[in-house]
Amino acid sequence: MQTDKPDIDAAALIDARIAELNDWRGATLIEIRKVMHQADPDVVEEWKWRGVPVWSHGGIICTGETYKAAVKVTFAKGAALADPSGLFNASLEGNTRRAIDFHEGDKVDAKALKALILEAIALNTSK
Repeated sequence: MQTDKPDIDAAALIDARIAELNDWRGATLIEIRKVMHQADPDVVEEWKWRGVPVWSHGGIICTGETYKAAVKVTFAKGAALADPSGLFNASLEGNTRRAIDFHEGDKVDAKALKALILEAIALNTSK
């Protein structure tokens, strides 16, 4: 599963990552992915950097990294996004990225996450 080859089906690799996790992290990644596709049915799923799910539209929207204690959703241009719901709780010191760390038991605020996704797409496509 450690590949960056463009001919590899990213959606299948993301499915495999979710199945391999088989715990709350997989369930959280499923929720995040579901919101992503609801927000943008044309979102492009990619598999980069030796195993990181990436969602793009006009540029990278965000990544979905999984760690032992968190699922980290990092918005590539998060510092430029309004976050009225206060979802961003990680990588706050940088000038570009912002992230949301989801921990076991955390609920995904679908409405607020969708708003961030749509704002990121608008930023990516406003060139």
